[in-house]
Amino acid sequence: MRNIRWMVGMHNEMEIGSPRELKRPLAVRALRRSNVRKKIAEYLSDISPNYSYTAEIAYHVRTTPSNVIGAIRGMEERYKEDESLLTLEIVQEKSCGNNVRLYGITDFGKEMLQTMKDRT
Repeated sequence: MRNIRWMVGMHNEMEIGSPRELKRPLAVRALRRSNVRKKIAEYLSDISPNYSYTAEIAYHVRTTPSNVIGAIRGMEERYKEDESLLTLEIVQEKSCGNNVRLYGITDFGKEMLQTMKDRT
């Protein structure tokens, strides 16, 4: 009986996979669905390992700061929080005091961009 429980546990673990593995298809889908998300990730990848702030990102991807915030953090219906770059771990945030937030690409984010390039 003990071996059966162990085997069932292993089987369930293999089906579920790691949390990051579960995020892969969601991350690719989110980047494909939003040109703003994709451009932000590409820009942050280009300047990596440096970080950037909202207005600077907006300038370089040619959109508004509110669109950048929406794509990074989520905002109502237009940018769903569960598809945000932060939630999907494509981008990370650094707080620098005085309510200043900087954003940079994660290794997972770089990997997702590469996956998308390889598929095209």
